[in-house]
Amino acid sequence: MRSILHVMNELWKAELSDAGAPDTRIQESDDYFHNLDTLMGGSGSGASNTLLYEAMTTGDFANALGTFVQVEAWSGYERKRFAFEPLVKTDTVPNFQSVTRLQRRQGLNDLEYVGEKGSVRAGEYPDAVSRAYQVYVWQKQFDFSWQMLVNDYLGYFRDTAQEIGSSARRTLEKYVSRMYNNVTSIARLTGGGVMYSQNGRLTTTHISEARMAFNARTDDAGEPINARLAYIVYPSGLEDVVRTIQGSQLVPELATNAVNVVRNNWIGIEDPYVAYVAPNIPWWAFADWRSDIVALVLARMENWPGPKILRRRSDIESVTSLLGGGAAVNPIMGDFESGNIVVKALDIWGTYIDGTNGNLFDRRGAYYSSGLAA
Repeated sequence: MRSILHVMNELWKAELSDAGAPDTRIQESDDYFHNLDTLMGGSGSGASNTLLYEAMTTGDFANALGTFVQVEAWSGYERKRFAFEPLVKTDTVPNFQSVTRLQRRQGLNDLEYVGEKGSVRAGEYPDAVSRAYQVYVWQKQFDFSWQMLVNDYLGYFRDTAQEIGSSARRTLEKYVSRMYNNVTSIARLTGGGVMYSQNGRLTTTHISEARMAFNARTDDAGEPINARLAYIVYPSGLEDVVRTIQGSQLVPELATNAVNVVRNNWIGIEDPYVAYVAPNIPWWAFADWRSDIVALVLARMENWPGPKILRRRSDIESVTSLLGGGAAVNPIMGDFESGNIVVKALDIWGTYIDGTNGNLFDRRGAYYSSGLAA
């Protein structure tokens, strides 16, 4: 009961302070609650019944009680998730050192006609393209006090471990979003001309142009490759546009009976971290990396599949004798000096980083539109 009284007192003093009450008024309210606490604790035997009556009937107690019973912890916002997994090829590395991956970007030479007694020319074996990347440590520490967790009568910190894990996931989602939504990666695509970029907004016509660009992709030797527009990544502002395009059998932008031929064969993925100013909303298209056109790579450490939540072990032990052995205590008692419980989230990941290509491992698997033109 006395702990509840303490919470009521603190809540009411906070409300008085927010309302601009003078310090004398706040101190007067604090004194009333102190009198009641003293009497309830049995240590104020000399106190008069008048003090108890004042504490129980003052408007401060009634207001604080009203505030206390009205306080409750509501769940936080349900955040959007970025389901980026289909866009990136996941690779594992053994340690924190840089690793190199080689990619063959063209085939062998065509055969040549050789006449009777003619000499056969030697073919060329093209060199592979080298790409290097490594992983890095990402972490954040959170400190809690023992008293904070014990006094958590609302259960506000009950789901803290889950929230810390969500923070780690959110950080990774933003990291993947920045792989293609950065100045260098975008410049690498726009530098490729109409085969890799445009300025059109997300419409059936512009999707068709992007799909034709993928269909016309060639390797380093100019030979056609199997590139297919498989995913369109769009900011939240294009959610209705994507649904309209994929749900319309006829071209939604035209008042005709033209068949909407681009409504199928691609998957829309919402990226909630892309900033935009309507109506100029950018969008991206990607090939399926399973067809050996790897646009983006997410490197992970071996045997480290996801974030870990770590807690510092308490250095406190319970003893019954100064000379005897000790016993472990509840970990939430924290450290000996301050009683802090120290928790941190830790994850390990990385990607390809280059001054020219940005984070595009192979730009043949990507396409960009600034969305500036109708």
